[in-house]
Amino acid sequence: MPGLPEADRLRLEAFLEQARENTNTYLGYPAAKTLDYGLLKSCLDLPLNNVGDPFSSGTWKVDSHEFEREVLAFFADLLRAPSDDWWGYVTNGGTEGNLYGLYLARELYPKGMVYFSQDTHYSVSKNVHFLGMRHIMIRSQENGEIDYEDLEATLRIHRDVPPIIFANIGTTMTEARDDIRRIREMMDRMAIPNYYIHSDAAMTGVIAPFLESPPPYNFADGADSVSISGHKFLGSPIPCGIVMARKRHVDRIARSIAYIGNLDTTVTGSRNGLTPLILWQLIRSLGREGLQRRVEEALQLTAYAEQRLSAAGVAVWRNPEAITLVFPSPSQALIDKWQLASAQGISHLIMVPGVTRALLDRFIDELVSSQESAQHA
Repeated sequence: MPGLPEADRLRLEAFLEQARENTNTYLGYPAAKTLDYGLLKSCLDLPLNNVGDPFSSGTWKVDSHEFEREVLAFFADLLRAPSDDWWGYVTNGGTEGNLYGLYLARELYPKGMVYFSQDTHYSVSKNVHFLGMRHIMIRSQENGEIDYEDLEATLRIHRDVPPIIFANIGTTMTEARDDIRRIREMMDRMAIPNYYIHSDAAMTGVIAPFLESPPPYNFADGADSVSISGHKFLGSPIPCGIVMARKRHVDRIARSIAYIGNLDTTVTGSRNGLTPLILWQLIRSLGREGLQRRVEEALQLTAYAEQRLSAAGVAVWRNPEAITLVFPSPSQALIDKWQLASAQGISHLIMVPGVTRALLDRFIDELVSSQESAQHA
């Protein structure tokens, strides 16, 4: 292939330099900075395409299905999936995983009603619109968790319609976690036999298993499907994720496609063949013990930053065992410089792998200095 013209090469180099600089300073987005996938560079010379079901073979052979299956088995264990009733695939990210969970629920209960809280990720409204599903938004508590009283009262009004619960296991702004065990008990009290629970565990799904008090969110707790992002706490240069569901649900929507000699069970036809290898290298390098260390380090760093901010007079808070710190939004200049996700007067810091004490100290010093300047202005 011909080389790039000199002007284009210089433009690309400038872009890379700016992207590296921006990577060094973001503190408000859940994207791990610890990326080291040099071993996989040669994969860019291959047309890797994981078309079809990862558990079925087809006529296309340039895929990474073998590695994808190992990734899925790792997460099946992490999510306490039943050994004989789980299925999954590597997605393009959490939104696709959530779309898949809702799609399965719709096929099981075509007349079902979707319930989600007002703190649910913005993509969920889009997903239910795509799928043409009826839905009701439930109030959130102050910490971002779903309001269980409002949910129960609303369910009672629609008891004749199968509920489809979209549970947040770590909301976008406050990392609040909905308790699906409590929701299941609610269903039992109201004698609702048919319902579906999807857990959106985008960032928290790989953190929760290693917490002292894990939130109820996995298959053993009653989830029918779970979505996790691969580029958040885990870390990937390409957005990706994992969706897992009970196999008996997936079997209801599978269909054979002669063209590829495989099953059509995923949202997209062609799928990224590189991201399963990225996730495979990560979990083989870290294992459960390495992930646990990551979680412990993140929690220690969160406690450190919380103590420093509190000592400086910042009204900082977090949900129990969260790695997200919430505080009043600072100046727009600081929001822009440190890439702080902000909404309705609050901003947050997220202690993903790669965030350091030195980086936090720089930010906190600038925040305190900015507030002191504002007070004396």
